[in-house]
Amino acid sequence: MNIKTFIDQLAVELEIDKPESLSPDTSFREMDDWSSMHALILIAFVDAEYNVTLTGDDLRRATTVQDLYDIVSAKIAV
Repeated sequence: MNIKTFIDQLAVELEIDKPESLSPDTSFREMDDWSSMHALILIAFVDAEYNVTLTGDDLRRATTVQDLYDIVSAKIAV
């Protein structure tokens, strides 16, 4: 897994109209349509794609797409 692939997949899962607007520095909670439904989609996506369980604490700790990627990468490595 690399950050580019993660971002591309995330854009598809969250149905981002302009996927090029996502970058490692994007604050995902500040995206226009961000809602608790998106958080659930994100949790399901990471579980299905990477076999990693994201917790509420993981999502609260993360502020950027890079933070999410780092959390998922660390859990894969375990």
